[in-house]
Amino acid sequence: MISAVILAAGESRRMGAQNKLLLQIGSEVLIRKFVESVCASAADAVLVVLGHEAEKIKAVLQDQTVRFVNNTCFEEGMTTSIQSGVKAASTESTGLMICLADLPFAETSDFNRLIQAFSDFRRTDSSLIIVPVYQGQRGNPVLFSAEFRDKILAHKGEGCREIVRQYPQSVREVCMENDNLLRDIDTPVDYNHSQL
Repeated sequence: MISAVILAAGESRRMGAQNKLLLQIGSEVLIRKFVESVCASAADAVLVVLGHEAEKIKAVLQDQTVRFVNNTCFEEGMTTSIQSGVKAASTESTGLMICLADLPFAETSDFNRLIQAFSDFRRTDSSLIIVPVYQGQRGNPVLFSAEFRDKILAHKGEGCREIVRQYPQSVREVCMENDNLLRDIDTPVDYNHSQL
């Protein structure tokens, strides 16, 4: 069972006044486009972690088959959102896919490629960290096997990069056919490029 934890609680300060997850990407709002892609994937459960402008994001996603998780400590950083989502995920989850929601080009097929790789590697390895790679560069989401649940919940650093660094023997890089999982939106310049 794969639980996807979508991080949608951040303040996106580098974007300025606007919440980047509520920006328009083509005909859709970024967070909705992203969530639809994850919901259509082979993930068994989708959790959306809310914080900043929670009601606005919830309104955009109201008809999606997701479970909302409120992170009251979202101002303390991304790790609190990751931990809120992981804590809320079913204890029967064999994999936890930690998703940054600011990837406007991410497609269902990209997520399925990672989930399929997880299933394949799981036949021989129990402790797994699946990382998407395109032309030598690592992207997101990262898919952790359930063996890392407690490590994530006890983690003190920002994000999960340090956990990935600490357990290189568990990391399996999955070569992607495109850079969809590398192209995120952090600044107005990034957003303008996404509209080209």
